[in-house]
Amino acid sequence: MTGRAARPSLTGYPVNLLVRGRRVVVVGGGRIAARKVEPLVEGGAQVEVVAPEVGPEIRAWADADRIVLHERPFADADLDDAWLALTATDDAATNAAVHRAGEQRRVWVNSADDPANCSFTLMSVIRRGDLVVSVGTGGRSPALAAQLRRRLEEEIGPEYETLLDLLADAREALRASGRSTEDANWQSVFDGGIVDLVRTGRVDDAKELLRTCLSSSSV
Repeated sequence: MTGRAARPSLTGYPVNLLVRGRRVVVVGGGRIAARKVEPLVEGGAQVEVVAPEVGPEIRAWADADRIVLHERPFADADLDDAWLALTATDDAATNAAVHRAGEQRRVWVNSADDPANCSFTLMSVIRRGDLVVSVGTGGRSPALAAQLRRRLEEEIGPEYETLLDLLADAREALRASGRSTEDANWQSVFDGGIVDLVRTGRVDDAKELLRTCLSSSSV
């Protein structure tokens, strides 16, 4: 593993940040910045973009009042009262300046393709409703994370969103009846083929399988 010992470890603590209503600053206005902005906007963050020039995607969000746009270079004060910051520039000095300002203000910073200026790294994500599956490489190879995500997307199809709803409803029903959700025989549900039932549209059969398998759960 040439050079591995010399690289700083980026192994971290995976989390799902709830950005709704939070002020998030994105530095950069090009295609990569737009990829960072999109999930933030979808997640309900209060996004502010700082860049001297911006591409059509960023411009469209600004024109639609979905983000706040500052068309100028980054200034340290841009991170005052920020909750999170991301950079997507090809300027190492700007990336370093954002990271330094974030460290001074205790604001987490991610710099695209610049692990040295990150206090957190991003993962490649699959979303099926509330089901989230993420793949990370500690910032070492985003391409590998993306490839693994594409492979998992083939396995984890849209049926898993329906499956999650069924399992969540069954769990709530157990709790409402005063029964333990921890002692429920969930494994028998999966062994019984519930994924295939949902995948083929046999939702009523899937519900019956749930009722049958969970009826023997401990009270």
